[in-house]
This record gives sequence, structure tokens and C-alpha cells, in this order.
Amino acid sequence: MGKLIVISAPSGAGKTSIVHQLLKDIPKLSFSVSASSRERRENEVHGKDYYFLGVEGFQQKINEDAFLEWEQVYENQYYGTLKSEIERIWSEGKTVIFDVDVVGGLNIKKQYPKKCLSIFIMPPSIEVLAERLIGRGSESDESVKKRLDKAEEEISKNMQFDTIILNDDFEIACEQTKEVITNFINS
Repeated sequence: MGKLIVISAPSGAGKTSIVHQLLKDIPKLSFSVSASSRERRENEVHGKDYYFLGVEGFQQKINEDAFLEWEQVYENQYYGTLKSEIERIWSEGKTVIFDVDVVGGLNIKKQYPKKCLSIFIMPPSIEVLAERLIGRGSESDESVKKRLDKAEEEISKNMQFDTIILNDDFEIACEQTKEVITNFINS
């Protein structure tokens, strides 16, 4: 059985950008594509960015016990990790890397305490997080407010992770994360 790397952060903290950089820099990593009940955004690809299942499809997978972990993040908005993704990546001899929210990350860590490295990407501040979310242009004011409220709650859980990386400077955050992961994979 292989190892797992969990990268978690509040929405807008930069976890997805950091994960994309890590995948370029560390060939042994393979991305675990999460499942979601939400609609696909214009630039997203099914099976690459997410498995877009819709609410009914997601609930069916829950009933089939197909998830390693899942949660309802907002009303009728589910996210989860399919067990089949982990098996696929380990069968390729690679280390699984997850880009998941805080609750999902902690759930994975609980299931694989010795084989999982959990990393929390810390935003410089709530104000910077708000600027990043607004800058995306894909969020309504209500959605930004919901995400910021959730971010404060998620940040309060950062000490439950193995490592906290401040994403104040993207290049530095990537280098620090890469170093921590490389040490874990090689240990």
C-alpha cells in the first residue's frame, strides 16, 4: 500500500495552484480526482478536474459505499473521494495527492494515520482571501461571504494538520511544500 498526501486549505488560499505545481515538480505524485455534485464550470473537464456526478449520482455512490470520504459542504453540494481513485493510483506505484477541503483532509488522515501526510495551506489573512475569491470572478457576493465564513472555521482547525505552510509568496510556499512532501515520500 502506498502513501497519501493531503493538501487542504480554505477556498481561495491557493491549494489547487500549489498542487498543480507539485504535480509538475514531483513525478511520483498522482492527483486524486474528487467527485462533486456541483455543475461543471466552463474551464473544467470531467474526470480531470472532478467527477461531476450531480446530486442524484453522488447520493447513489454514497449508497454504494464507493467513497473513502465525502461530505455535504453546502446544501445539495457534495464533495468526496472515490475509493477507486486511490486503488488506481496505488496500482500505478505512485503516491496519491489530494486537493480537498479541511474536513475531507482530516477524514483521510484519520483513516491512514501513518501513511498520510496532511498539509494545511494558510492564507496570509482573511482580507487577502476575500480579494482572491472576488478576483476569480466566478463567485457571487453571497458565495464569497459563505466561503469566508467557512474559511474562518477551517483556519481554526489548522493545528490538526502535520504541517502548516503560509501561502504569502507562491514560489516560497511551493518550495516549502515540495520539500516536506519529498522528505515524507523518501522516509
